[in-house]
Amino acid sequence: MILVTGGAGFIGANFILDWLAAGDEAVVNLDKLTYAGNLDNLRTLREDERHVFVAGDIGDRGLVEALLREHRPRAIVNFAAESHVDRSIHGPAEFVQTNVVGTFNLLESVRTYWTRLPADEQAAFRFLHVSTDEVYGSLDPTAPAFTETTPYAPNSPYSASKAASDHLVRAYHHTYGLPVLTTNCSNNYGPLQFPEKLIPLVIHNALAGKPLPIYGDGSNVRDWLYVSDHCSAIRRVLKAGQAGEVYNIGGCNEKTNLDVVKTLCAILDELHPGSPVTPHARLITFVKDRPGHDRRYAIDAGKIERELGWTPSETFESGIRKTVAWYLANQDWVAHLTSGEYCNWVSRNYADHQA
Repeated sequence: MILVTGGAGFIGANFILDWLAAGDEAVVNLDKLTYAGNLDNLRTLREDERHVFVAGDIGDRGLVEALLREHRPRAIVNFAAESHVDRSIHGPAEFVQTNVVGTFNLLESVRTYWTRLPADEQAAFRFLHVSTDEVYGSLDPTAPAFTETTPYAPNSPYSASKAASDHLVRAYHHTYGLPVLTTNCSNNYGPLQFPEKLIPLVIHNALAGKPLPIYGDGSNVRDWLYVSDHCSAIRRVLKAGQAGEVYNIGGCNEKTNLDVVKTLCAILDELHPGSPVTPHARLITFVKDRPGHDRRYAIDAGKIERELGWTPSETFESGIRKTVAWYLANQDWVAHLTSGEYCNWVSRNYADHQA
């Protein structure tokens, strides 16, 4: 079996669902169930014996070491992280605690476990650390895309904390020989994404006739990666990646934030014409930019294509349409999350960005 950390969150839950749909190897899922962790993401697995859920923190050395002894996983896939830039600006300490200290404690637990494995199991074992393209910093409009050798230049507390965790993972390979793999992905989107991120936030607000906030002039560029494509890339890296290597995973879909929002509005005009305000683009509202907002990210995914034969299956056009359709069909899931503290957070965050 494998151990997945952060498996109740957006990408982790999609990974577990895809993993169990593709094969029968069991998964132990360790998740702290913070605000973005949601067991309802995995409701279809409630009676599935291949999925073992454990509530807990990757920083809890005693718990992690007990799980490793009991289940003896052949691999660990580490999704556990705080991942929202805006939240990191408001409260960076939690990001340092989870992404840096938590990753350190997890690595220490795994190193202890790995050193006690028989030689053949040591050689086959893998620790796959899931990271982000934001560790590379910001690109000029005409600059070449990030590669695996691009120097790190993180610009937010979030990306700095992820950069630190990446460096720890690399150090544990070079110092202790722990067989690690690191993936740095571009912006994910798709089903089950917590509605603080751009795409689900826009869908949610548009259906309610609320403003669609866009930072600055909307010209910030991101490379968009459909979450199922990301999951297939991680499976491929876990199966065939070379220990100690880094693999960038991108969707080959560079779009400005404004283009993304306009695309969402057009699809919603077609699929949900009964919204309180249509055309939905009338709701677009430009707000003051957030501090240190990176202008452009772009991923060169040539290495994973050359060495492992992976390419994305979804175009932005096909993936975004699937995403909108999923949110329209699962409005109860969204409604369950978007009350109480979520409303307080959105009001507090965007109040800070009023012109």
